[in-house]
Order: sequence, then structure tokens, then C-alpha cells
Amino acid sequence: MSTDDVEMKPVDENSKEKDTKDSKGTDKDKKGKDKKEEPAPPPPTPAQEIKTNVALIEKGVSMLEPRFTHRVLRSLTSLRKKLDDKVLREAIEDVYGVKDSPVKKSLLSYLPDPPPAPPESHTSMDIDSSALSGTAPQSQTQFQSQQQNKPATPLFDPLPESEVYLRLLLIYHLLAAPETRSTTFKLAHETVEKIQAWNRRSMDTLAARIWFTLGRAYELVGDLEGVRPLLLTAQKTASLRRDDECQAVLINLLLRNYLHYNLYDQADKLVAKTIFPTSAGNPQLARYHYYLGRIKAVQLNYSDAHTNLQQAIRRAPPPKTAPGFFQAVNKFFVVVELLMGDIPERGLFRHPVLQSALAGYFEIVKAVRTGSLAQFQETLKEYQAQFTADKTHTLIVRLRQNVIKTGVRRLSLSYSRISLRDICVKLHLDSEEDAEYIVGKAIRDGVIEGRVIHEKGWLECAGAKSGYGPDVAEAYQRRIGFCLTLHNESVKAMRYPLNAHRKELADAEGAREREKELAKEIQDGDLDGDDGMGDF
Repeated sequence: MSTDDVEMKPVDENSKEKDTKDSKGTDKDKKGKDKKEEPAPPPPTPAQEIKTNVALIEKGVSMLEPRFTHRVLRSLTSLRKKLDDKVLREAIEDVYGVKDSPVKKSLLSYLPDPPPAPPESHTSMDIDSSALSGTAPQSQTQFQSQQQNKPATPLFDPLPESEVYLRLLLIYHLLAAPETRSTTFKLAHETVEKIQAWNRRSMDTLAARIWFTLGRAYELVGDLEGVRPLLLTAQKTASLRRDDECQAVLINLLLRNYLHYNLYDQADKLVAKTIFPTSAGNPQLARYHYYLGRIKAVQLNYSDAHTNLQQAIRRAPPPKTAPGFFQAVNKFFVVVELLMGDIPERGLFRHPVLQSALAGYFEIVKAVRTGSLAQFQETLKEYQAQFTADKTHTLIVRLRQNVIKTGVRRLSLSYSRISLRDICVKLHLDSEEDAEYIVGKAIRDGVIEGRVIHEKGWLECAGAKSGYGPDVAEAYQRRIGFCLTLHNESVKAMRYPLNAHRKELADAEGAREREKELAKEIQDGDLDGDDGMGDF
């Protein structure tokens, strides 16, 4: 019986590698499909965000880290838009649990009662919703995971900082509706009394927000004068305790209170007697510079006012985040820049946030630039209500002299001699005496060059200056002196490496020695003219 020999072939290594690669590729594809099939986790509800923030606040208090509280307050702006009665009630019940505590009852008392649940009908049949929808019922693992994700009932009441945070959310929610503002006063004053009784340094950041909401509540009602004694007392206490955050908020609230009633002297005294904390955040620094700019502008200190308003614009939040503050600062900034004799850039009035808000101010800028007093008066009359509401009407009235000076300068460049009567007609002045006084003051201030001839009743303007004369020589001399001084100071400020001159001396001495040796060899005849010719 013969058996056929089977030929054994060697296994190709390349085929092995291909098989392994294919198997790996299929595994990766399966994993990628599994990852794609996994749904994205749903975003947290507002109640869950509040509970997470409460946990962060308590973590910051236990670890003595205020950065967790600052992190919570940074998310307050977006969270305020999601608040309603249902969200706040659910958050309070999740934080304080099922048990009835006095703090929980006091917080829920500021919210309306929930609507009664609809009665359940016993005659209806129980229907499996999963069967109707075509999906399988929940598995045991899914049910256990849902039970684990449910909030556990806390064994103890949260810390006082958590209560203050929930009260802050309640105040913001009640301030949004005009019907509940009377309740806001009671809640805000009760919260302030609790903060003063606890006297905990860990809630200074939250206390600053509470003071801000209290001042805002009084402002919305129109009774800012009533809260002023309370703010003054709190500011003294904050300065004694070195509470920088509360101190910054209270100083800004007091300045806003004084400026609302046009009490600029008292606001200036407050600024002089207090020291604004440098560790305050950018929003409070921006408000402080804005109020300082308004005070300095009324006091005719336009250069300092311009600097403060510029700092307020730089430190302010983005225009889309705080458009109201950005518009208010730029309104005063434009007026102060005009009072300083400058013309604002045209691109400022094309900003999408400022284009409609600065429409009246753009017309004022055009009137000042052209020196048209009639256009200035018409614009002032048309936008008087807006300027009064913006508290810039008093400053804009001062621009009348700037408009007249611009018009007088344009007339002096156009005419070599012009009568005071024509000046009065062109600038829409009341009388020739006013025109003579304005022209004389412009000559004295250096706006124009010329002289008023009272007997003949005209203004003789100086001609265009030539390129020569003592003034031009003095100007050139000053420039030449400045350049020479700059050159001398630059030479003095130049730095040279140490002992660098010694290397140059050594090189010079070596060159001299080589020259001496060469001359000696030539003199002795060692070097002949035919030495370099070879066998030629």
C-alpha cells in the first residue's frame, strides 16, 4: 500500500503579517463602531448645576481655597438666565434633603406653592410604555445605575456659605420680576443680617455679591438715598476687617449713589478719604475708573478724566457681554475727548454695539469739527432728552466754546480782514460785543493770530507765515540741540567689553616687531630680489 508524500511548504511571513493586520483592523473598526454607538451624556440640568456649585463652595470652605467660590460665581451670569420657581425649588430640596429643616422652610417660603399634582385614575389599565415604543424594558444594571445616580439625602445641613449662595440665586430670580421686588427687600436685608451675625471670612466673596444685589434692588425701586447709611456703615466695617472684595463693591455702590443725585463734591471726598483695593477684580476696577472719570470731567480735569475712562474701557468685559457699560463709558469718553480739543476716530462710531447708541454724539462731533454753531444747536435740541438721560448734557453744553473757536479759526484762515458784524452773522452770535470778546479770547489763547481794531470794527488776521524768521530759527535750534543731546547720551550709554583695548595693543606691538625684523633682514641682505624667481 503506497502512500503519497505530502509536500510541506514554508509559511510566508508576509501573509502572517497581513492576517494579523486584518484582524487588528477589524478589532479597531468594531471598537470605533462601539464608540460611535455610545450616546453623548446629556447636559446637566440647572438644578444639578446648583447642587454641583454648592459642593464646590463647601469644598473651598473645607480646604480654605477661595478659588472654588470664585469659580462658582463666574458661572453665575449664565445660570441666572435658567432660573425659575421650579428649578430653585428642586435645587433647595436636593441640597437640604427630604427632612424639614427651618432653613429649608425659610428659603421655600419665598417661592410660590407648586401646582397640585393631577389625580391618578384607577380605572385605566397599566400599559407597558416600552412595548408601545418598541424598545426593550430596562435591564437590572441600568436600574441600579439610575438608583446610584440619585442624590443621596444629606445627613447634616449644608454650611452657611451654601445657604448664602442659594439666597443669592433667590434674590436674582426675584429681582427679574417687578411684582416680587417687595419680597426682595425682605430677603436681602435678612441675608445681610445673617452674614453680619455669622462673621465668617470664607463668605466675603458671596457677601460682596449680596451687597451688590441689595443696592440694585434699591436702585430699581428708586430709593437709593435710603440705602446710603447702611452702605456707609458696611464700608467702614469692611475697611477695618480688610475685606477687599466687599470694600471694592461698597465704594462703587456709594459712588454710584452720589453721582445719581449729582453729589459730585461728596463723591470726590469719598475718593480722597478711601483707598480702593488694588486686588479687586477687573469689573470693579472698571466701574471705579468710570466713576472717577465722570467726577474729573465735571471738575474740568479733562486729562485725568480721559485717562480714567480709557482704563475703564480696557478693563471692561467684552462689548457683547456687557453692552450697557461699554456704551456708557464711550459716551463720556467721546465728550471728554472733544473737550480736550481732539476729534474721536470715525471707526469708534461704526462699532456694532455703539453705532445706534452714539448716533447723537456723532452729530455733535461733526458740528464741532466743522465749527457750525447752528448745526450744534440743532443737534443739542434734537437729542436733549438722550443727553439728559446719559448725564452728559452739562458737558456737551461746554462744547459751545469749542465750536465757536473752530469757526473763528476757519474764518481767520479764509479772510485777511473781516468785520465783527460778519463774524456775528456767520457764527450765529447774539451781538458784535460777544463776537469781539470771543475773538479777543481766541487771540489771547493762541487759537488765531491777528488783532482787533475796535474803532473800525473789524479783525485783521495775520497772513501765512513764511519759511524764515526768528521763530523758525529758534525751532531749528531746539531740534538741533535735541539731536546733539541724544547723540551724546547714546555715546555715554554705549558699553564696551572689558580689556578689549589690550588685545588691540598686543596686535599692534606684534605688527611693529614683524616690521622691524623685515627691515633688518632687508638691510643685512638676507632677502634678495631674485630669491623668489627659482631656477629661472
